[in-house]
Amino acid sequence: MSNDTTAAHGELGDAEYAEFLALAAEEGFDASEIDADLDGHGPLPVLAIVGRPNVGKSTLVNRIIGRREAVVEDRPGVTRDRVSYEAMWAGRRFKVLDTGGWEIDVLGIDAMVAAQAELGIEQADAVLFVVDATVGATDTDDALVKLIRRSGKPVVLCANKVDGPSTEAEAAYLWSLGLGEPYPVSALHGRGSGDLLDAVLKVLPEAPPQLFGDGLAPGGPRRVALIGRPNVGKSSLLNKVAGEDRVVVNELAGTTRDPVDELIELGGKTWKFIDTAGIRRRVHLTSGADFYASLRTSAALEKAEVAVVLVDASETLAEQDTRIISMAVEAGRAVVIAYNKWDQLDEERRFYLEREIERDLVQVQWAPRVNVSAKTGRHMEKLVPAIETALAGWETRIPTARLNAFLGELVAAHPHPIRGGKQPRVLFGTQAGTRPPRFVLFASGFLEAGYRRFIERRLREEFGFEGTPISISVRVREKRKKK
Repeated sequence: MSNDTTAAHGELGDAEYAEFLALAAEEGFDASEIDADLDGHGPLPVLAIVGRPNVGKSTLVNRIIGRREAVVEDRPGVTRDRVSYEAMWAGRRFKVLDTGGWEIDVLGIDAMVAAQAELGIEQADAVLFVVDATVGATDTDDALVKLIRRSGKPVVLCANKVDGPSTEAEAAYLWSLGLGEPYPVSALHGRGSGDLLDAVLKVLPEAPPQLFGDGLAPGGPRRVALIGRPNVGKSSLLNKVAGEDRVVVNELAGTTRDPVDELIELGGKTWKFIDTAGIRRRVHLTSGADFYASLRTSAALEKAEVAVVLVDASETLAEQDTRIISMAVEAGRAVVIAYNKWDQLDEERRFYLEREIERDLVQVQWAPRVNVSAKTGRHMEKLVPAIETALAGWETRIPTARLNAFLGELVAAHPHPIRGGKQPRVLFGTQAGTRPPRFVLFASGFLEAGYRRFIERRLREEFGFEGTPISISVRVREKRKKK
């Protein structure tokens, strides 16, 4: 089968696609309407939003993604949990990387702004540089311009806080930065954001190449990101699986600076491990360390296929642990949770740990769990089977005919609750993609979140999908007579 055919309709082969179209026509959907639901699971181009503190980066992120998710406050450097969001403009999807969000340390502000911008630019396909038009270009802005130039990435210049014609003249002064036309925008009121996004789409590539395996043939080493909060023992674990000291281990959290890629023999196979602790020392001196950790983690997840999340079992589960697990799930990676320092647990701690897992990790009950000790090497042999299980779940695909037989039985036995006198029905569905498994369901009305979760739970019971997040999107049939 040619690649073009695959690209045209997700991961459905020709015969399956024809079968799917027949189902769609029967239920009154046009082929032109449904094709868009089948693709779009590949890698998305990344736009980094860069600028000094308090120029309105987070407000702009919220404007671009069309909802209020990035934390916005009047003081510079408000930290937040997530750093990347999915956005859509003029029918094209892309990722927005928000590089704001650290607390400012007066001593090293320039170094911090530079380090944070560097990280963002490194991960991006294009850069949106935000300057406060009411203040004009500062020395920090000039330093950032040099960084952007050095990276060679395409750039769009946004002159923010232009609330009316009177401020537009101030935006014109930003031509002096030498980055081309400044687009006058008010992120707060939405003024000029459409023109800005049109300019962004011109410089963003359609879709960047998939980073999995660095373009290696399918037989290349699988990529494993080792993630977790600082000092849970990621480097010790890497040294233990490698059988030698490859990574500096130090009691001080945040010793690891950059993600270290290591080819490691384990369980008779070669794996590529990415150790992601990765907080730069100069940054660690400031209180923005958590933000950097999440930016690093996000970069490592982009490169990996499976995330091994290391949790310190000897301590109470922290909010940061659940946040890191959520990052792996949102990135659509296979997930294994490794509870480290298991050898230090007494009966009482084990009892409380089980309660914490039931309470805080209920959303990821599907992730394989391994209890290990990075220090003594206990139970290390269980790590490889867990990773292999998660990868197998991540790549599982269910034929359309089998999926629809399952959906038919499910809907007959457990119909959607009646809401407002109507009972929405799942008409048919297909699995449009794998890595992670992505389902598109076609329904006669809106399906509530609770019912979608029920379908996901039953899909897992029936088909496994151990160790992988599942994405379910629902397409509702427009009002029209059946053909």
